[in-house]
Amino acid sequence: MTPLPNIAFDAEDGVDLAALEGTVVVFAAADKMLAPAATTADRLCGGALSRAVGDAAFKGKAGVVTMVNWPAGMAARRLVLACAGEDADGAALRRVGGAVAKALAPKGAVTIATGGTAPDDMIAGFVLAVALRLYDFREYKKPEEDAEGPPPPRSLRVLADNAEALARESSAHMALAEGIYFTRDLVNEPANRLTTEEFAARLAAMQELGLEVEIMGEPELEALGMRALLGVGQGSVTETKVVTMKWMGGGDEAPFALVGKGVVFDTGGISLKPAAGMEDMTMDMGGAGVVSGVMRTLALRKAKANVIGVVGLVENMPDGNAQRPGDIVKSMKGDTIEIINTDAEGRLLLCDVLWHVQQAYKPSAIVDLATLTGAVIIALGHHRAGYYATDDGLASDLEAACEATGDDCWRLPLGKPYADQLKSRKADIKNTGGRPAGSVTAAEFLHAFVEEGMPWIHIDIAGVAESSGGTDLAPKGATGWGVAALDQLVRTRYEG
Repeated sequence: MTPLPNIAFDAEDGVDLAALEGTVVVFAAADKMLAPAATTADRLCGGALSRAVGDAAFKGKAGVVTMVNWPAGMAARRLVLACAGEDADGAALRRVGGAVAKALAPKGAVTIATGGTAPDDMIAGFVLAVALRLYDFREYKKPEEDAEGPPPPRSLRVLADNAEALARESSAHMALAEGIYFTRDLVNEPANRLTTEEFAARLAAMQELGLEVEIMGEPELEALGMRALLGVGQGSVTETKVVTMKWMGGGDEAPFALVGKGVVFDTGGISLKPAAGMEDMTMDMGGAGVVSGVMRTLALRKAKANVIGVVGLVENMPDGNAQRPGDIVKSMKGDTIEIINTDAEGRLLLCDVLWHVQQAYKPSAIVDLATLTGAVIIALGHHRAGYYATDDGLASDLEAACEATGDDCWRLPLGKPYADQLKSRKADIKNTGGRPAGSVTAAEFLHAFVEEGMPWIHIDIAGVAESSGGTDLAPKGATGWGVAALDQLVRTRYEG
């Protein structure tokens, strides 16, 4: 797994800024007032920071970063002045953290002086943002010239007014960071490495963290009647699996369930995708990656909640034995499904796993995640995930969690007109409703496999699971979208 930065917390009082080497980070507010460490650094380097914030071109917005190389009077190679913004809140400090991480030199010591900047909880969020933006997937890159192996993880020293309190506040944030790193690693892996067997093995290894992990292979899935799921993988040589992860840290209450789509590679099957861009389909297991990262986070921080994460793992390949358009399969629920397009495979996986979760675990609520449709990208771009809900209370809690963590989402409709697009002449339902409202009809397909009265949310993360240009908190590639929001949802809804 990609290692997290090594982060140490020390008292700021008494630290000699002039003697610090490498990169030193200090702060300013929107009103151009320098924080205590920035005031000291400004004096040491002859007023360079005062001149910078006094310049008419200086914009005092959260995330604005100014750099002074080889500052006079200091041993540091680089002095970074980060603007926290006026009335800085958690979202602003996260932006600042991402901007600071991007401004850091690739190597060398880093000291961040946070004293007098913001409350501990906001500084902890800032430190989390720095750690997330420093993620660097290097599994398949050669070491740099003259290096004996991969580069060691970055080391950060965070100076604070109350270092012990900040370290305590940051412990749960670092559990979340590890969960997000775990998700990003899974999504970034190539399909020849992350097979269904390898994916299941990585989840089984989390038993060391206290998770209960159960792996079902094709014989068990056949016995349960999961023919919709099994049909997706019948053209692949890798075995289809369902992995259940349990964290029972609460009382006797029914568990909250997370369900993830884990198509480790999606060719489209017989309904073959175009060649251009098909290499990106290594990320079609993004929903399962998010569920896995959330479960890792919950175990690491010893969450006081009962949560079950269930992922379906399959590969969708063209083959002489592959499922064909026009085939009819029977789901675990008992409904028959006419296959119109074998590239609409994620919903076939999810419908059986959703039904299994409801029958086996009687959850209090369910959230499923999937890189399900290109249509949601047409609707919302790469800025927000689209979600669908049967319960307004659960939807409100999800939106609050997304707002708190910066994982943006937008609610889209369900309804009978969309469900009617899925009517089949030959079977109980067909697996696509055509191009119009493609993301909505995909959600309505899943809705048909959710029991009446069950609070349920489907999140289509096709547009946000990866970023081609990077985000405030993630470099190019896998983002880990949703791990933070769902961890926050568990906190607020189930841990009080």
